[in-house]
Amino acid sequence: MAVPGPGYTITARVSAPPSVSAAGDLAAAIGRVGGVVTAFDVVDAGPDSIVIDISCNALNEEHAQEITAALGALPGVAVRKVSDRTFLVHLGGKLEVTPKVSLRTRDDLSRAYTPGVARICRAIAANPEDARRLTIKRNTVAVVTDGSAVLGLGNIGAAAAMPVMEGKAALFKRFAGVDAWPVVLDTQDTEEIIRTVQAIAPAYGGINLEDIAAPRCFEIEARLREALDIPVFHDDQHGTAIVVLAALRNALRVTGKPLSDCKIVVCGVGAAGSAIIRLMLPERPGDVLAVDVAGIVHPERDDLDPNLAWIAEHTNSARKTGTLADAMVGADVFIGVSAPNLFGADELATMAPNPVVFALANPDPEVDPMIAQRYASVIATGRSDYPNQINNVLAFPGVFRGLLDAQARIITDEMLRAAAAAIASVVTDPNPSFIVPSVFDLSVATEVARAVREAARAQGV
Repeated sequence: MAVPGPGYTITARVSAPPSVSAAGDLAAAIGRVGGVVTAFDVVDAGPDSIVIDISCNALNEEHAQEITAALGALPGVAVRKVSDRTFLVHLGGKLEVTPKVSLRTRDDLSRAYTPGVARICRAIAANPEDARRLTIKRNTVAVVTDGSAVLGLGNIGAAAAMPVMEGKAALFKRFAGVDAWPVVLDTQDTEEIIRTVQAIAPAYGGINLEDIAAPRCFEIEARLREALDIPVFHDDQHGTAIVVLAALRNALRVTGKPLSDCKIVVCGVGAAGSAIIRLMLPERPGDVLAVDVAGIVHPERDDLDPNLAWIAEHTNSARKTGTLADAMVGADVFIGVSAPNLFGADELATMAPNPVVFALANPDPEVDPMIAQRYASVIATGRSDYPNQINNVLAFPGVFRGLLDAQARIITDEMLRAAAAAIASVVTDPNPSFIVPSVFDLSVATEVARAVREAARAQGV
């Protein structure tokens, strides 16, 4: 199922005999071991040898080593150096601070720094609300993590989480013009995280919680929302839920099924799955069955934490018990935010006619998309190499753009559903391969920001 992609791109500098077949021999060697050549540059050529930089996509680090070995095994070929282009992108980090004002003269310094800056400080001390107008607070978001649930890597800690948080901040700027900054906390104590975020909050117009493990993330978000006068948004929960709801709206337009008639299975009841269910229930689906590692969630289970207890109370109207396979019988929609390779053709065959399958586990989905396409009318994954990628970047930049523009103090479910509707509306004519817009469609963040801004103002928050 996996194919070589740009996440594992290497550039090998090799010297080879100056024959007319040199280029073909190198490309063929890479192809024989399953690599995909993406660039071929002649660096130097002489009577005795030719030096070439050849770039290719690999499956993983081991595959990259296999490609390198295949090149070195060719007669007369020497591999001089191999560069991992993903590591090169991260050298020195992905962010920098750039002043917005000129600092070339004494006059500039007098206004931007001392003595002029003292006037601004006194103004804010007299009226703290002026901080939104006179500092970076008006356009700045903290991307906060404790490194406990990073991507599919698990609890890798604060320092190892930094590249993801930097990337998140870069996406904020690229798609919505929001200045975001990574705040990685070297603690996984709930109380310490809450207190730390409260302490740094005066500098920010919003808090984006990221990659904090469930169930702690629920308490952290809830208590910070109560304590702070700026919006707090856990992207793993609400960003995912927004995009899933947007995609589901358009998928059901393709299949012609009203949501009120649909039985929906949500596999994975952690941060993302719980948020999807909570955001979807006011849309009145026919029924929702939540499934975790212990099977279908129902009130009689004796292992329910407060989050699962709420889910059990508000879903599964028939109080069904059993496994994921049992839940899928007759289901119109499957939404997976769980683990790879959980089911296959046998389970798909038991679903209702023309089902929708969102297999969003990354990098390997709950079911092979190539198998799913034989049964499902619409398929979505979290991967960029299949159609209909469910990607949070469709949501969070525009959501925060709207929140900051409205100077919102809180974020509500009505705003989240408005964001989902805005994303769905960008796709005017959905089809099985196009139910969500491209992440590079710049109109998405604009529409989401508008919808969130209008919802915030309508609610007076």
